[in-house]
Amino acid sequence: MMNAQRAQEISESPVIAKVMYNGERVYIQHVDANQATARIYPLDDPQKEQEVPLSSLVEQ
Repeated sequence: MMNAQRAQEISESPVIAKVMYNGERVYIQHVDANQATARIYPLDDPQKEQEVPLSSLVEQ
């Protein structure tokens, strides 16, 4: 489970961290700490943006 602070650090870093959502590697575009959600998209499909709970993201 990822916390909001770590998700924010990842989203601001120029290095793409290895973050997984449902077994798929994703990019964190934006973090909403108040809602405990993140806007993400799969690395291979940037058009597939979605808002997910931070608790569903796993850093490897």
